[in-house]
Amino acid sequence: MADDDDDDILLAQKALEKGKLLNPLYTVHNGEELLDYLLRRGEFTDPAKAPRPGVILLDLNMPRMDGREALKELKSHEELCDIPVVVFTTSKAEEDIYRSYKLGVNSFITKPVTFENLIEVMQMLGKYWFEIVTLPPEEKNKAHDNTNNQNSAH
Repeated sequence: MADDDDDDILLAQKALEKGKLLNPLYTVHNGEELLDYLLRRGEFTDPAKAPRPGVILLDLNMPRMDGREALKELKSHEELCDIPVVVFTTSKAEEDIYRSYKLGVNSFITKPVTFENLIEVMQMLGKYWFEIVTLPPEEKNKAHDNTNNQNSAH
């Protein structure tokens, strides 16, 4: 989860727990940290402390590098572009929705106002992304990349 609001992060963690979703939630506070995390730079070089996410919850309005810039950057990286991204923001602006989808976001969700609704949304997100959808495993992506690299050398 990339969000600069510690209260929103805490509420998301509590909603995941209350919804009995056991997936760990790793957090960063801006787009630069998100890219460092995903590309394993700086403080995120240890894969055990910065595992590849199954899905990214991305706030649009963050300092240093906002969610729009981070989304554009991560979708331009071949090794990151297949990670599903859900914009999870307070914005309801049509421009933000349109631009997010043009940049390759998988879903756009406006943050619920009440904790009860947040729990419900987190449960639905968890069920959808971790139970219903089939995502490519990271190992297969690496194997596929290695096969392509070997084939292109011949």
